[in-house]
Amino acid sequence: MTAYDAIVLAGGAAKRLGGADKPGLRVGGRALLDRVLAACADARATVVVGDRRPTVRAVTWAREVPQGGGPLAALDAGARHTSAERLLVLSADLPFLGADTVDGLLAAAARGEDADGALCFDEDGRDQPLVAVYRAEPLRRELALLAAEHGGLAGLPLRLLTGELTLRRVPAGPLASFDCDTWEDIASARARIRDHGTVLDEWITAVKEELGIELDVDTALLLDLARDAAHGVARPAAPLTTFLVGYAAGRASGDGPEAVAEATRKAEALALRWADENETP
Repeated sequence: MTAYDAIVLAGGAAKRLGGADKPGLRVGGRALLDRVLAACADARATVVVGDRRPTVRAVTWAREVPQGGGPLAALDAGARHTSAERLLVLSADLPFLGADTVDGLLAAAARGEDADGALCFDEDGRDQPLVAVYRAEPLRRELALLAAEHGGLAGLPLRLLTGELTLRRVPAGPLASFDCDTWEDIASARARIRDHGTVLDEWITAVKEELGIELDVDTALLLDLARDAAHGVARPAAPLTTFLVGYAAGRASGDGPEAVAEATRKAEALALRWADENETP
């Protein structure tokens, strides 16, 4: 795994959201900022440039000078608190960003020394400089040159930076670069996570974060257990049985996922035996 530091830009006026606290807006019960922090959980250090707030994990806080000075000023402020050779740079409004996209960017940026980093591009071919990995040395060099040339970084567009760097382009996938700039975007994101194919994973992730649990859950195995308990015993047996499985796994001295799996297998076997008795004359 490539060592990296992460910089998350969480400032800005959110004018198209009426000045709302965008990083704190919730999608699937989790703040946008926390969702982004989860995608880069293995960063060696994480700097959030913005107002301090409770977060799902510890971060270093920074502010651009002047406040509201724009993305280049914020990026410069964040970079001053990092020391890794590669810097992951993200905006704080990416509800569907996943660790797979981060891993892809890191891998692309690490391929040889002929590039200054890698950035994502969306389905319309537009580059996303705030979903990117940059080599620290050329990033700091170009920021310093731009500041000297323009008398500061406040108000300068990101394209002045990316135009001076050699960056590999990585496809972002259909949702990884989806950002929330408007209330319509927020509504769309909230609707998407309730899609049938993803809602359970989203819910399990939110519950684990809320409860402070770091445990891989075999959702299919637990759902099979709940089905067998409901059909073979009684419908209320499903939630009660899965609760007892979790309690048993918590008391077990073995590794977490294996303990859950073992408790689930025992409970499912019991539910099937119970069902067999119901069917036996």
